[in-house]
Amino acid sequence: MAEAGTGFLEQLKSCIVWSWTYLWTLWFFIMLFLVYILRVPLKINDNLSTVSMFLNTLTPKFYVALTGTSSLISGLILIFQNMNRRQTCKTWIQFSTTHSNAREEITECYLQYHHSERRNIQKARPHHKECKVWRNPLNLFRGAEYNRYTWVTGREPLTYYDMNLSAQDHQTFFTCDTDHLRPADAIMQKAWRERNPQARISAAHEALELNECATAYILLAEEEATTIVEAEKLFKQALKAGEGCYRRSQQLQHHGAQYEAQHRRDTNVLVYIKRRLAMCARKLGRTREAVKMMRDLMKEFPLLSMFNIHENLLEALLELQAYADVQAVLAKYDDISLPKSATICYTAALLKARAVSDKFSPEAASRRGLSTAEMNAVEAIHRAVEFNPHVPKYLLEMKSLILPPEHILKRGDSEAIAYAFFHLQHWKRVEGALNLLHCTWEGTFRMIPYPLEKGHLFYPYPICTETADRELLPSFHEVSVYPKKELPFFILFTAGLCSFTAMLALLTHQFPELMGVFAKAFLSTLFAPLNFVMEKVESILPSSLWHQLTRI
Repeated sequence: MAEAGTGFLEQLKSCIVWSWTYLWTLWFFIMLFLVYILRVPLKINDNLSTVSMFLNTLTPKFYVALTGTSSLISGLILIFQNMNRRQTCKTWIQFSTTHSNAREEITECYLQYHHSERRNIQKARPHHKECKVWRNPLNLFRGAEYNRYTWVTGREPLTYYDMNLSAQDHQTFFTCDTDHLRPADAIMQKAWRERNPQARISAAHEALELNECATAYILLAEEEATTIVEAEKLFKQALKAGEGCYRRSQQLQHHGAQYEAQHRRDTNVLVYIKRRLAMCARKLGRTREAVKMMRDLMKEFPLLSMFNIHENLLEALLELQAYADVQAVLAKYDDISLPKSATICYTAALLKARAVSDKFSPEAASRRGLSTAEMNAVEAIHRAVEFNPHVPKYLLEMKSLILPPEHILKRGDSEAIAYAFFHLQHWKRVEGALNLLHCTWEGTFRMIPYPLEKGHLFYPYPICTETADRELLPSFHEVSVYPKKELPFFILFTAGLCSFTAMLALLTHQFPELMGVFAKAFLSTLFAPLNFVMEKVESILPSSLWHQLTRI
């Protein structure tokens, strides 16, 4: 219903613009009629009284009729647009989009090919009414990275909403109903609810004085450690304590619901610790070790997909330039039944672009057409851009990057920042990949004239991304918005001209004598050069010849 309402409003705006255009056109023809009446050889200055008389004779019925006619035309336009909306594939906004000739021909070539081979994939796609926020699988460390940014710049990279979501995640993953039976876990259960960072850190130290608590080490590694090396040491201590708790709860998990909940909590803690240890190894340059830890973790806990460890694995494999292994991971996770992400879509596009980008030339492609490999690369780029249209501007460095938030909104600006922050280096490493992206990414928008109502390869673009992204991203960042609500210059100029003409008509009706004086002064000034030229021509040409010309 929201998408349909938005489409109706967009069409209503278009009808209003058409209505103003009609008013302006009608008034323009009226002025042309007046000019025709006052045409040469009669002197315009001698007939200004005729113009004033004509304007004075306009009654309110004329303006009522003018308004009624424009309303009727607007209604007809609204009806016909509503009937033919699905067949209409061009809008005023599309007409304002300009490309170079080479990009235009490449896009047209791709569109012709793609529409001829287009698969029927518009089957019963789910329409997401709410924007679900996901945990960022590559989120940074608060103490070692986010806090250091605050110390240097004085800016807070995380919003309260983002940190509140993280607090909820910690309570979900690291607590259970039986925590009150163990003093250390009871203290940590309260610590995860604290808003003050120093209070959380003090509670973690208090819990460690009672017992070797894995979640206490996690909190200190995330928030107190000021370097990645310190965080890794604390996570190794957490791993030792977490493995002991996991083994004990694994033996008792079938003894009751409480033991099963405790085992689930211990499993979440263990997986979280191992994933963060792998991320520490990746940040410290031990990439192969990080890849091995991630692979082992995915084999040991194949059902825990909520952490999206495969996205960490993809980034590490790209750093090793192990493109065959990256393709193998994509073949497993880039499935129609699994939720997509910018990492999945853009990594697939990068691999296909890598095969052709080093020799790609827009001018050569526009002359000979796109090869099959180039067509596949362009199609993969268009697929990725449709999923998240905010990413290209960050990859092409048309927008400045900031630290990614701890939570992201899929298909939103927050996800684009998180992806580009870690993957921009991989695109730069592939020769010509960014050039191919630069030449082809804008063609995606030509295939999706109504992104809020109907998608091309995915479900329609959600309309709530802007609101959610503004809550996730800091205030000093300019949130990227799609689709943009900007109108081209032609529509703005036409609307302004129509409004000015309508204002003149209203003033003429209310103050005819005063407007007549203004009109006389304006026309005298406007036609003064023309009168001067005509007088010179009359003085130069013979009177008989000038008489014959005026008769013609």
